[in-house]
Amino acid sequence: MKNQSAAIRNKGMRQDNRQAFLMILPFLLGFILFSYVPIIYILRYAFTDFDGYSVPNWTGLHNLQRVFTKDPDFWTSLVNTVTLSFFKLLAEIPLALLLAVLLNQKLRGIGFFRVTLFLPAVISAAIIGLIFSLLFASFNGMVNSILQSIGFIRRPINWFSTKGNAMLVLGIASVWQNYGINMMFFLMALQSIPEEIYECAELDGATGLRKFFSITLPMIAPIFESVLLMAIIGSLKVCDLVISLTDGQPGGQTEVVMTYIYKFFFGKSGRNVAIGYASAMSLVTAVFLGLVTLVYVQGTKRIQGGVKG
Repeated sequence: MKNQSAAIRNKGMRQDNRQAFLMILPFLLGFILFSYVPIIYILRYAFTDFDGYSVPNWTGLHNLQRVFTKDPDFWTSLVNTVTLSFFKLLAEIPLALLLAVLLNQKLRGIGFFRVTLFLPAVISAAIIGLIFSLLFASFNGMVNSILQSIGFIRRPINWFSTKGNAMLVLGIASVWQNYGINMMFFLMALQSIPEEIYECAELDGATGLRKFFSITLPMIAPIFESVLLMAIIGSLKVCDLVISLTDGQPGGQTEVVMTYIYKFFFGKSGRNVAIGYASAMSLVTAVFLGLVTLVYVQGTKRIQGGVKG
């Protein structure tokens, strides 16, 4: 009887496992197709001279040598990427956290504001680029009109004529595009904190700021670390927004590393198609992103160890 019951249980477990595997199979195939296959593609052509049409010509380390010694524009684009990511995250993460705290209040109609503030996260990057190009248009843009009407400027500013102004517009657009998803992650983390902890703190006389720094931040610290890591990696991989808003202008000064690689892959902006060289740059960029992730993870572990100690 026991053996029969065990056999039925095992059969049921096998059926459950088979059903679970079939449910995740489409996602697994998609992950392999869109993650591992491109990696193999990059590794295959990174050491060749290949234009997408002729037979790949093995060149060894020539492409990597070109990246490190003969292409300062690649490193300029990488510096632009890091600079844009750093300054936009200084505004994006605090803004997302502040809005999450405000939206966590139990007020009537708060759901409307949650949906409204999250909307930019679901808008296409191409649409966002169009919106901000119109807002910051040189002579008939809304931003210039507002600044002139309040007397802040006398003449319209050509926002896309200098690197500093163009990078500022890119940063603002990127913050507007991405703060919503981070806000929702923070909001979910805040809603997981038991109310009893705040009630006990109030009985001890804790103020709003004291509760935030002593209860809220420590309780959401694991989510905060994950959100910040995803925001850093996502910012370093920005591409579509830059293409739709500035396309690297003026004079390629706002080029970021992903748009620079993209233009070699597909022969854009007067460049010849150079899949081999673009693959080598992709490989270098992947290593850079991996190092950034490793440094961040090790840094957070040390901070956690120091706090626990």
